[in-house]
This record gives sequence, structure tokens and C-alpha cells, in this order.
Amino acid sequence: MQTPAALLASLPLDTRVVVRRRLDDGFTDSLGDLVALDRVTCTIRTRKGDDVVLLADITAAKPVPPAPPRRAPRR
Repeated sequence: MQTPAALLASLPLDTRVVVRRRLDDGFTDSLGDLVALDRVTCTIRTRKGDDVVLLADITAAKPVPPAPPRRAPRR
């Protein structure tokens, strides 16, 4: 089985991913486009901005389908 970091390294940049990482008091997810990856961190571009994640903190990662199109505003 591949480690989450190895899986991320096998994906092309701009792939939409979800990454789960360990925090002091639990876990959190980052959902967005993989925009950068090096030996220590990966950067996920979420709706709220870029999220830099330490690879050592990642417990799971996988590619996900593209986001659905936004709905038109109500009138």
C-alpha cells in the first residue's frame, strides 16, 4: 500500500485532492487543488486560500472528482 505522501507525489499538479492531517486535538481535512509539493510539504489551494501541509502530518490522501458547477444566484 502507498503512503499518502507517495500518492500525492504520483499525482500531477492541479489535481483536486482531499488530504487528512493530524492536529494536536484531532484531525482536519483540506479539499482543493494540489498546487505544490516538495520533500516536506504540500500546498492545497482551497476555497479559503492556500493551505500548506506538512507531509509528516498527513494520515490519508486521495484524488477526488472536480467540484460541481456553482448554482446561479436566486432571484
